[in-house]
Formats: sequence, structure tokens, C-alpha cells
Amino acid sequence: MGNVLAASSLSPSTAKGPSPGLMSVPPGFTLPPATGLTAQDKQQNEKIDKLTNPGTFEECHRKCKDLYPVQMEGVKLTVNKGLSNHFQVNHTIVLSTVGESNYHFGATYVGTKQLSPTEAFPVLVGDMDNSGSLNAQIIHQLASKVRSKVAFQTQQSKFVNWQVDAEYRGDDFTGAITLGNPDILTGSGILVTHYLQSITPSLALGGELVYHRRPGEEGSVMSLAGRYTAPNWIATLTMGQAGAHATYYHRANEQLQVGVEFEASTRMQDTSVSFGYQLDLPKANLLFKGSVDSNWVVGATLEKKLPPLPLTLVMGAFLNHKKNKFQCGFGLTIG
Repeated sequence: MGNVLAASSLSPSTAKGPSPGLMSVPPGFTLPPATGLTAQDKQQNEKIDKLTNPGTFEECHRKCKDLYPVQMEGVKLTVNKGLSNHFQVNHTIVLSTVGESNYHFGATYVGTKQLSPTEAFPVLVGDMDNSGSLNAQIIHQLASKVRSKVAFQTQQSKFVNWQVDAEYRGDDFTGAITLGNPDILTGSGILVTHYLQSITPSLALGGELVYHRRPGEEGSVMSLAGRYTAPNWIATLTMGQAGAHATYYHRANEQLQVGVEFEASTRMQDTSVSFGYQLDLPKANLLFKGSVDSNWVVGATLEKKLPPLPLTLVMGAFLNHKKNKFQCGFGLTIG
């Protein structure tokens, strides 16, 4: 679904798609006529040629972005507690020497409408800090192909942002519409529409239209996207009035994944290239992520699970060579 906070910056906006079907014929042989196909052959051919849902537009680059480490600084302690099969709470304490130290309380509720082993609805997620600022989301599957989301954000008891999403997932396409910060009195708001269509089992094409209006200002930005999915790599390109965004994701083996990202912004008159990788060692309960970009910012995070204890240790470090700035962080998750 669309993200109004990201859309408001007018920057261009990856879920892994289906693997392409291949049907080879040995040399010297030809395919039999359609009338000679058995029922099993017909079912196999239909399965190969059938297009599947391409996912959502905003997930086009996500597969590559998930490889990059998340910048961290200071000390972070998180305690997760499951109160039932459907309800969980967490407490987070952050101590920082650069930013503000704070405390967050979060709660997650997952409903009883089970659609798959990994999906159940409705989903309610909330997070509040010690200053009273709140972030909350409500996600629900209204019908078999229709999903909706309501999200809002407050800052010290004052509404800052809120948005409503509606998403329709067809057999071979996904369409979504997002309305953010609508104000009837002033005639302001942001409208975002997404569409992604599977052209072949490997290729998906789509577009995004962002329309924003506020007193004395009105405009729209359109961008087009294409994604090609191979068995072990994904290439995605988004181009529009705001610039260009391209990513390449490659799974080298079961342990190593790499990605390259290119961004060019016409508004900021800036371009950047970054390289990221993820090394997963399940037998050692170890996950390592690293990255380096054209601005000479190098970062890495190390995540280590400590069974049989319900503990996860996270360490991270980032170095900006141009600004000669170094940040490091340490985190511990219980539960």
C-alpha cells in the first residue's frame, strides 16, 4: 500500500515474484498438436503460462532494501511479552548520547481470521513513547481480494498525520489507493494511486500517481516501474518526474545475498549508489549485514541469537568518511 509520508517528499517509490516457467524440447523432437495433449499435459501447460499476483507497488524495491543494515546508536533494550496467542506487548528503552533517550510501549493484536499460515486479520499495532506521541495502524482483510489499512500519528497529543488505504489484489494485478491528511475545510490532502500488472511470469509493469494539494499549491507526480524476476535475481527500475530509482538483488547461495541500489533525484540534484549484502549462518544463529555507498558511508550490523535463552544480541557501527563521523550501537532483545 502507499506510504503518504514517503509520497509527500515526491520521491519515486520488492516482493519476490514468481519464478518463470520453462518448457524445453529435446533436439529432433517437436511438441505434439494441442489435440494430442493429455489432461495432465494441459494442466501443466496452464500452470506454466498462468500469471500470478505481482504483489504491491511499494514492495518493488523491498527485497534489495531489506539487505541493508539499519543505522543504530547508543544502547537499546527491548522486552517482548506474549500475553496470549493473539496479543503481545513490548517495552523498549533507548539511551543515546547524540539524540534523545526515550521509552516506548508497544502492543500488537492479531485477530482470528486466518487466511494462511502467516496471515491473520484484523491486525492492530500501536506504539507510544514517554512524551505521549503515538503511532498506530489497523489492517483488515475486508474481502478475499480487498485489504484496507488505517494509520495515524500524533505528536504530544496533537494529530500530525493520518491516512486511509484500500488495496485490491486480482489474479495477475494489484491496485491500491491512499488518501493522506485530507482536510475538507482547507481543501488540502495527498492522493496516491498504485497499479502493478504481471505481463509474463517474470515481468511486471506498473505506475504510481501522486497528487497533492494545499492552499496556494497544487501538483502531481507520476512514475513508472518495471520489475524482472529470475530464479535467483530481481531487477527493478522506477522512473518519473522526481527522478530514477533502480535496484538489483541477487541470491548467491543459501547464506549470501547481495544488492545494488541507484538513486537520482531531480529535486535534490543528487545521485547515489550503494552496495549491500547479507550473510546468514543458521547453524551459528548469526546474521550479518553490511553496506557502503558513494558518499563513503560504511555500515554493518551483527545479530546473534543466544539459544536456549530467549535473547538476541545486536551490534552495529557506521562510519562517514567525508564527515569523519562514527556511530555505534548495542541492542538486546528479550523474548
